[in-house]
Amino acid sequence: MTELSVFTAFAEELADAARAEALRWSEADWAVENKGGGGAFDPVTNADRAVERVVRDLIEERWPDHGIEGEELDAKDGSSRYRWSLDPIDGTRSFICGLPSWTVLIALLDEGRPVVGVIDAPRLGERFVGHGDVAEFVAASGRSGLLTSQCRALDEARLSTTDPYLFSPEDRIGFERVRERARLTRYGLDGYAYGRLAAGDLDLVVESGLAPHDMNALLPVVTAAGGKVSNWLGGTDFSQGKLVAAASAELLDQAVSLLSLSR
Repeated sequence: MTELSVFTAFAEELADAARAEALRWSEADWAVENKGGGGAFDPVTNADRAVERVVRDLIEERWPDHGIEGEELDAKDGSSRYRWSLDPIDGTRSFICGLPSWTVLIALLDEGRPVVGVIDAPRLGERFVGHGDVAEFVAASGRSGLLTSQCRALDEARLSTTDPYLFSPEDRIGFERVRERARLTRYGLDGYAYGRLAAGDLDLVVESGLAPHDMNALLPVVTAAGGKVSNWLGGTDFSQGKLVAAASAELLDQAVSLLSLSR
């Protein structure tokens, strides 16, 4: 096995452990806190933190020289070129509402570049894995390859974003330009939408306000499945948290042309 294949197999071990820990928690055990400010609701639960601790412990045991950066706990610097990115429960709003679309996001970065991504949906028993040009869907029925729909026309595209009310007023205008052209739009899927894009069931995802741990696992999965990703200007600087993922280069270009009109 190549080094990347070894790391991918380990990432799936981490996802197995995270899934088991996340499913162990029941509604009666949740303690929900609000991390948001200024009236915003940004929930975190004790389940989020427990899942991240389980994953961190496994990384530190197997690869003690690797760095770790997660959503809920303090970052750990490493001495190697590798760093793990963790979002223990992506879609905590869905989690606390009893909806099944929340995911665990795990990524490995090589000198800052995401090279392995896992999107795991514990309640659905589904997993999307990407590294290099290998993209796989994993479920109880077995493993199969992932391939985007290759949709090339915005007026035929199935679009998703987590919540249109999370956009700034300016970003909402840009998103609405895309939404008005798309065939249909679905909301509320968080990271799961990118897995469905990789599987060919959605064609376009547009979001802003994302943190690195929200994005790192998504990029290898989408690109390995044949999709294309960029920021809202068509570039690869994601430091502003603006992400477009598309089933094809042509569809990405059409979306970016509308998102960037006011910029």
